[in-house]
Amino acid sequence: MQRSKHLIAFCAIALTVLLLSQLGSFVVNSSIPLGDTVQWNSFIYFTHIRNLGGVFGMLQGHGWIFGLFSVALISGLIVYLLKGKDVQAYEFYCFGFIAGGGLSNILDRLIYGSVVDFINVQGIPYWHYIFNTADVMVHVGLWPMLYFSLFRSNTAPSPS
Repeated sequence: MQRSKHLIAFCAIALTVLLLSQLGSFVVNSSIPLGDTVQWNSFIYFTHIRNLGGVFGMLQGHGWIFGLFSVALISGLIVYLLKGKDVQAYEFYCFGFIAGGGLSNILDRLIYGSVVDFINVQGIPYWHYIFNTADVMVHVGLWPMLYFSLFRSNTAPSPS
């Protein structure tokens, strides 16, 4: 019974992240011309670019590889959540953010032919990356997952 509640939470988080991230892509795509920048404050700019590759712009023109990899990864994590024997409650929540962000980037590739990136943070030495809401959400799920996996005991009961 607990597992089904956690699965519902996973789906709700993933769907919310997907919708919010897609809203961000839509708004940027429809209101900021490609290559243009809008300053929000002295720290954050919105710069509309397209990523035809993968993480940190690797393998430009080969985004389909990252799309296929993302589909395989998200499929694997869903199987893990459905079938895993020792799945911890936090994993459902963290994976919800990761799956929602990953699905949004996949959907960007299908809708726009590339990932719509636009968050341009200024003032960080050696930081020249532009990213999107989906990328942020992947990190929102990833960092707590790493923390709990490395520094918390796995003696908590599983939600099955």
